[in-house]
Amino acid sequence: MSAEEAVARIGNGMRVFLHGAAATPTPLVEALCGRMDLEGVLLYHLHTQGPAPFAEPGVEERVRSVSFFAGAAVRTAIAEGRADFIPVFLSDIPGLFRSRAIPLDAAIVQVSPPDRHGVCSLGTSVDAARAAVDEAAMVIAEVNVRMPRTHGAATLPLARIDAFVATDRPLHESVIEPETPVTARIGELIAGLVEDGSTIQTGIGAIPNAVLARLGNKVGLGVHTEMFSDGLIPLMEGGVVTNAHKAVHPGRTVTSFVAGSRRLFDFVDDNPLVEFHPCDRTNDTNLLRKLDRLVAVNSAIQIDLTGQVCADSIGHRIFSGIGGQMDFLRGAALSRGGKAILAFPATAMGGKVSRIVHELTPGAGVVTSRGHVRWVVTEYGAVNLHGLSLRQRADALVGLAHPDFREVLRREMARGG
Repeated sequence: MSAEEAVARIGNGMRVFLHGAAATPTPLVEALCGRMDLEGVLLYHLHTQGPAPFAEPGVEERVRSVSFFAGAAVRTAIAEGRADFIPVFLSDIPGLFRSRAIPLDAAIVQVSPPDRHGVCSLGTSVDAARAAVDEAAMVIAEVNVRMPRTHGAATLPLARIDAFVATDRPLHESVIEPETPVTARIGELIAGLVEDGSTIQTGIGAIPNAVLARLGNKVGLGVHTEMFSDGLIPLMEGGVVTNAHKAVHPGRTVTSFVAGSRRLFDFVDDNPLVEFHPCDRTNDTNLLRKLDRLVAVNSAIQIDLTGQVCADSIGHRIFSGIGGQMDFLRGAALSRGGKAILAFPATAMGGKVSRIVHELTPGAGVVTSRGHVRWVVTEYGAVNLHGLSLRQRADALVGLAHPDFREVLRREMARGG
């Protein structure tokens, strides 16, 4: 049926899950937001790609965005009060649906065509979508011939789908950030911390790509991650990633979703060496601690001189979300020989602002506490804060700051104690 006919099943006041990242079902969400007869629909989602009509002014009374992780499309709407944000660990989101703390009336997803057994695939994003399609009273789908069939916990029987629209369109791709001298240096420092036989977790962006580009000389790496992008492909194709030493899902690269180019989507299509699992499994610290030498690489917006880390907001303004940072940093800290790493350029805004500060900007959210932080890496070095006193931490972090800001930070230390 048409997208308009499919979303006609959504009624006033319903709670609806929207599939995200490359799997964002654009025709269906556009049709939903185009309905002028709706009122009070709550649209729960993580980061989405492509057009986001639910974030446009004037739509919020009909379809209101509720983000678990805020992408660029909804930041202004959240700041202006036209959309909502829920701070939550990524690993806890499926439980909100399963416990019916957030009872879902419908899930709108994008899937592959059914195979000869009548089974579709959730494709590039299993994350919270697995729990959503399991728990929602109704499933509405875009069945896209270009959606890859992925292995793991991605199956969705066609019989479970109440209405669908058939499409043949490209998935939303992510732009690969170019490497800079700063990200190259950070990549070198992190790669130096990765031992042979380690299991790695990285995300998307210039720093993860810089790290992955410098792991080609490693042996027997494994991958257990929340998500990955194109930078991992050469390591898998070149035999660097074997997953042979993993205690959990040995022999398989494990992820919750992927974001990247068409090459990446083709790589995971029917690839039995890549398994997609829901985020309450990929991010479960009880599993992560069983992975020896787990190296988790995450980022930050700010870190104060005591080690408190803000990663989800710029002051009061929501920028992203808690996501899986704490899940993996804690998991890596508990792993035998593991390394929990926060990596970021020393400055922002073209060098005008230091990311290492005496105190966090008012309103900034503490995603990683000073008790959880371990390795911190900037282009000026790498230091492990674990076991250091407040004074020792401050000294170490000043050494990681841009030279233009070090004297100011030292003066603030002296004045603030």
